[in-house]
Amino acid sequence: MKFNDREEILAITSQWKGERFADGRPKVADRYLDALYGMTLEELWKPIFVRGYEHQFIAMKSLHPEFKPDGTVNKKLVGRAVTAVYAPTRPDYFESMMDLARAQGWSGTPNQWVMDSLTDRDVVVVDMYDKVFKGTFVGGNLTTALQAKTGTGGAVIWGGIRDIEQMHKVTQVQVYYRGIDPTPIRDFVLTGFNVPARLGAGRGAAICLPGDVVYGCSGGVLFIPPHLVQEVVDGGAKTQVKDLFGFEMISQNRFTTAQIDRNTWTEEMLDLMLEFIRTDPRGEPYRSLDWSTEYRLAREGDPTDTQSAL
Repeated sequence: MKFNDREEILAITSQWKGERFADGRPKVADRYLDALYGMTLEELWKPIFVRGYEHQFIAMKSLHPEFKPDGTVNKKLVGRAVTAVYAPTRPDYFESMMDLARAQGWSGTPNQWVMDSLTDRDVVVVDMYDKVFKGTFVGGNLTTALQAKTGTGGAVIWGGIRDIEQMHKVTQVQVYYRGIDPTPIRDFVLTGFNVPARLGAGRGAAICLPGDVVYGCSGGVLFIPPHLVQEVVDGGAKTQVKDLFGFEMISQNRFTTAQIDRNTWTEEMLDLMLEFIRTDPRGEPYRSLDWSTEYRLAREGDPTDTQSAL
């Protein structure tokens, strides 16, 4: 067993072909992280889901509300995942774990190893096996440390938090969690560091790999595979402008809702939308998007387009 092993991280994230951190985690470019702040959960979820990634979302509570009372955005969580997996303590394993860690150059406690590895825009994703009583992974001190280490990052804890009043004062970072308890964290062992992490159970469970892009909003957290981020961002932008144009066409009685809601639009609809993008000020952010695939599907037909869009 090795903790935070570069070769293992490279192996499980082999579809990522871009820049990486020293530990091997995929390093999705900041410009894509920045783009996610202006997008919705549904816009980001759909391109992943249709590619077969059906277990990337988990519903959780958030430390700070996403929206202010006036409806403006308050705090979304966007960053790159650092994962940690824990289990109930067992004396023989604990001793072996610490011996293995020392042999790999780690010192201190397992929580410190994870926290010390964090860097700008990281999000620590923790499978604390739904442990809340004595499972409070972060409190006031570690939330302050998260802010110092990650800037605008944060944490996703499938377990507990404590010192909630102190945590609320650290407004720069966002934390998602399962429950609150005043007990300090106790009686646990680390089984994996930057390995696949499971949050939840059954149909509602989600999986996160090191380097996944973490997107947290009011409903919970979405884990975006890094090799799909560019496609997801572009696909989400296309959904945005199609909605913008579609609402305009429906209000003018140019097209029906059934026409607008289909996955594949006709060439006539695409032509009108591109004219809208070129001439309407609202279309300016979308003028660099490539619509060649949509035109091809319009000409050849989309075999998957048997019903309205998801």
